[in-house]
Amino acid sequence: AVQSVTTLIDGDQKTFIFVLGSEENSARAQTILDHYLDENVVRQELDNVHRHWHRMLDKIVVKTPDHSVDKLVNGWLLYQTMACRLMARSGYYQSGGAFGFRDQLQDTLALTHAAPERLRDQIVLCASRQFIEGDVQHWWHPPHGSGVRTRCSDDFLWLPLAVCHYVDTSGDIGILEQMIPYLEGRQLQPGEESVYDTPLISHTEETLWQHCVKAIKHGLRFGQHGLPLMGAGDWNDGMNRVGIEGKGESVWLGFFLFDILKRFATLADRQQDKLVASLCRTEAEHLQKNLNATAWDGEWFRRGYFDDGTPLGSKSSQDCRIDAIAQSWSVLSGATDCGRAGKSMQALDKHLVNSESRLIKLLSPPFDGHGPNPGYIQGYVPGVRENGGQYTHGAIWAVMAFARMGNAERAWQLWSLINPINHASTDEEVAIYRAEPYVMSADVYSIAPHTGRAGWSWYTGSAGWAYRLLTEELMGIKRSGDVLTIHPLLPAEWESFSLTYQHDESYYEITITRGNGEYQVILDGIELSDDRIPLKQDGQRHIVEITQN
Repeated sequence: AVQSVTTLIDGDQKTFIFVLGSEENSARAQTILDHYLDENVVRQELDNVHRHWHRMLDKIVVKTPDHSVDKLVNGWLLYQTMACRLMARSGYYQSGGAFGFRDQLQDTLALTHAAPERLRDQIVLCASRQFIEGDVQHWWHPPHGSGVRTRCSDDFLWLPLAVCHYVDTSGDIGILEQMIPYLEGRQLQPGEESVYDTPLISHTEETLWQHCVKAIKHGLRFGQHGLPLMGAGDWNDGMNRVGIEGKGESVWLGFFLFDILKRFATLADRQQDKLVASLCRTEAEHLQKNLNATAWDGEWFRRGYFDDGTPLGSKSSQDCRIDAIAQSWSVLSGATDCGRAGKSMQALDKHLVNSESRLIKLLSPPFDGHGPNPGYIQGYVPGVRENGGQYTHGAIWAVMAFARMGNAERAWQLWSLINPINHASTDEEVAIYRAEPYVMSADVYSIAPHTGRAGWSWYTGSAGWAYRLLTEELMGIKRSGDVLTIHPLLPAEWESFSLTYQHDESYYEITITRGNGEYQVILDGIELSDDRIPLKQDGQRHIVEITQN
């Protein structure tokens, strides 16, 4: 604690300046202290901080009939993503400071409007943490790069997905030619789940494109059902024993990999890499057939298979009969037909949505010692965190899936259900939720006596995904190079909403109104021939009127 004592009389005023920092030696530290103990200098620096955040957070400012949406979109979600997840990499529940390969890549996917350069930098940084064999560090600490090498089966696949997203939204295809070195380090021994090490920077460098190709080829490892091997966990690290022997498979990873293969094939076409395009499409076709032939459980998709072949996430399971992310990604990936996608989301809605407690569970029932050991996930109390609580990251994917199906009403209803502001409207709700209502919490507990209580706030990837859900999926705001399109899914009670979009020094004032006729876009008084709004770098203010049919 830093304390100062002062005495004030009526009308008195005093300014305190606290300086916290570090320098190489005491002389340089004293120079910094002398500079910042000047009140005018400090006030100027505070103004600089305010301007920095406004430049970052005001790229998209919305005004909707739902003030809670406005509060989260206009600052809080991006602030949580930038300040906590990317800059501090620390929070009340996790003081780590490390970069997670998949974690911070996912965070930066939300920055395509506000800070695409940060997404670019993160892609290059993560590619430099890929081993020459194709796998990656699960997490590492700067500046020396000490971290863990694991058997996690999805980490490295986030690199090609992020690259596809970045190129699609920014138009910067030149990033694919950037030369980036690999890592070299001790490989895992048989039966070894992970190793903490400080790998060496390899003398071998390849383009980012080749890094992505290597990641995809490394992921083309399948089990007896033709589904991707689970390894020591996929996106759900807690399922680290499902496929530890090298035989268990992941249905969710199958949908995720299918999505990446389809996206990367399109990018390969742009690169005129016919071999890679053909590989991706061929593997995607095989994977799609296997998913629909071996992963369907009758009413929903299974979550995977244990090493011994026991189904995970099946009606025959005593624990974890249904898992949310397998259902959501069956829709988000487009790997199954509308009939099965609809049934799987109906099952998710029926078994995992708790409207009374206002949460969407990750799986149900929780793991409680029945059947094969899935891993450390069952070390959590049933109903807490990944073990049957709301893992908000996965809950947002569920809402996205309903939106992608065009079910606007249910998507907005479920967003309202998990919106943190709606969990703290009264004293009674605050006493139950027990977390900040202006940021996303990683999880909400689902079983008494802790039902409705939030945990692991601030440090969660769900902030970036919530921002993408609201802006991209529900409000339909999408950028592709120097073109903006807006195709919102409006809830029934919204007649209109508006937003300002900043592109460099140009401003676009956009109003979207519900209409009965054809989709129409008017830019500065002139009707456009299609839905593509050109983003100009002219420093002017532009007026856009959109009528949605």
